Amino acid sequence: MENRAASAETREIERTAHTEHFDVLIVGAGISGIGAAFHLRTECPDKSFVVLDAQEDFGGTWLTHRYPGIRSDSDLYTFGYRFKPWTGTPIATAREIRRYMGEVIEENDLGRHIRYRHRISSASWSSENRRWTIEATRTDTGEQLRFSAGFLWMCQGYYRHERGFTPEWPGMDRFGGRIVHPQTWPEDLDLAGKRVVVIGSGATAATLVPAIAGKCAHVTLLQRSPTYFITGRNANELADMLRGLEIPEEWIHEIVRRKVLADQAALVQRSFSEPEALARDLIAGVRAQLPPEVDVDRHFTPRYQPWRQRIAFVPDADLFRAVREGHASVVTDEIDGFTETGIRLKSGDRLEADVVVTATGFDLCVLGDIAFTIDGRPLEFHDTVTWHATMFTGVPNMAWVFGYFRASWTLRADLISDFVCRLLRHMDARGATQVTPRLRPQDREMSLKPWFDLENFNPGYVQRGMHLMPKQGDRLPWRHTQDYWNDRGDLPAADLDDGSLVYE
Repeated sequence: MENRAASAETREIERTAHTEHFDVLIVGAGISGIGAAFHLRTECPDKSFVVLDAQEDFGGTWLTHRYPGIRSDSDLYTFGYRFKPWTGTPIATAREIRRYMGEVIEENDLGRHIRYRHRISSASWSSENRRWTIEATRTDTGEQLRFSAGFLWMCQGYYRHERGFTPEWPGMDRFGGRIVHPQTWPEDLDLAGKRVVVIGSGATAATLVPAIAGKCAHVTLLQRSPTYFITGRNANELADMLRGLEIPEEWIHEIVRRKVLADQAALVQRSFSEPEALARDLIAGVRAQLPPEVDVDRHFTPRYQPWRQRIAFVPDADLFRAVREGHASVVTDEIDGFTETGIRLKSGDRLEADVVVTATGFDLCVLGDIAFTIDGRPLEFHDTVTWHATMFTGVPNMAWVFGYFRASWTLRADLISDFVCRLLRHMDARGATQVTPRLRPQDREMSLKPWFDLENFNPGYVQRGMHLMPKQGDRLPWRHTQDYWNDRGDLPAADLDDGSLVYE
């Protein structure tokens, strides 16, 4: 009996000895995670930290997506970091974005903090030890690893990188060509001489179609319903003018960033104050780019009001140029099923295809599909209530970065980075090692709502995954507004001692 006890004690000592401990563990080396590492290093220089990412390099979305033409659909003056000037074109390629992120890593000596090919399987919080224990696997060697951390910073995004969302249509197994999703684009896919159908009409389709138009036999954009597009030059006149005056890049970045944000705020406001007029203007902008024979009412007039789903920006009108030049066409119809040679539509028409690309969206997941437990109990994330859309009731020492849909993701990542660093310093000042959001007595009877107001914003992946998400309340700090122009005042001013955060 003593030998067994001694053996168990020895195993526990060995297990503990192989656990690396950090003050903060950041999950994900994408745009949010690299930004978090920068802020942590500069605002909390005394904190030890590590960044774990399952992929083989940094970049997140910009490493996962490798389909032709992959580019941002937000301008880089706001999608870029607040702290590092962007000097390229407003809409950038994935390669340009990764180069920019790489400069942030190199300039701030962040590389030594990042561990790639580390896939996390579980995260367990112990109130007794006041720390998270994270189990991970080295994907290149299979080695099992364990980390512990006082604070967990989830920067892994909101969708599964391993696969995208593809609906199941009858007859897909009979199709003689290839079916691919942009998120897992095959390196050996040669489109030369091929008839291609791209299913979907969001930002991915609007990027992919002009990138392959003219390089394949023909490409057809097949959509169930139209989306809103806005066109413009892939340039910023204000930035160009300021550079002509030899203004320092740091000033240009800040000035242009503020101008872009002011323009975006005006557009969002107009989408609520005069949605019909805005819709007419957006559709007129598209009509001006297309030949008269294109049925704009059918193919480019959405059924919903502007900004209830993301407006896709088309730089230099390249999508519409592909249609004008005859390399691309648009079909608005629903899919009845696949045939051996293409797609059968509900109208009875058929689209012949050699390759079908399902640009049908993301597969939403929460917290990276990691198995979370709190003191041995599985975390039911959908039963929690969000605190400023970054922390959650009953979940200690954890923050999650979830960005914006009507503004650049990085705007919120920067705000949350400032908040987390402020919270960590506040905990140190109080001598606290645990902080947990909890509903105060005056909050317990408030009405709870879904994570998103679907009347306000309702893309397909949000609707499909809403049941997985936390709830929000009807007042601060329990609201999730998805509004940068509110958050930039509310989050920095959030009272850390109003009773909604419990310290131990």
